[in-house]
Amino acid sequence: MEVNEADVAFMTGMIHHHSQALVMSALAPTNGASEAVLRLTSRITNAQADEISVMRRWLTDRGRPAPEIGQGSLMMITGADHSMHMPGMLSQQQLDDLAVAQGTEYDRLFLTYMIQHHNGAVEMVHDLFASDGAAQDEFVFKLASDIQVDQTTEVARMQQMLDAIPRDPNS
Repeated sequence: MEVNEADVAFMTGMIHHHSQALVMSALAPTNGASEAVLRLTSRITNAQADEISVMRRWLTDRGRPAPEIGQGSLMMITGADHSMHMPGMLSQQQLDDLAVAQGTEYDRLFLTYMIQHHNGAVEMVHDLFASDGAAQDEFVFKLASDIQVDQTTEVARMQQMLDAIPRDPNS
């Protein structure tokens, strides 16, 4: 089966990208996130875990390697491996800062970083659509379009949430 290499690169990259969002979201319950951020992280986790599964299946159905995601591949989803060349990926320092943040500071950092992260995913979709011959596969086109719409919508929602967090008068 002939496969466009830009489609393969998009699927592979987006698996890593979504995986980092899962790592970020998994911190919420232990870092004192607000109820609103806990609901958001739950939605992000459910949606992106499902998308990872379908992207992995798309790759394997075409005889392509699908990234394994889990503890053994933690370097693939932290900033060290992808932050310099994959849009929106957090650096290791940003992940470390998020991991130690608590309460309102966690909420503020999570929303700030997830906005960065989602905007990067939208940029990846734009790059895919700009690649010659890419996204001609109906599934790839629909998935990429859904990612673009969903994440653009979530960015707007997260910006509203971020704007509603009271500023620390001591900062």
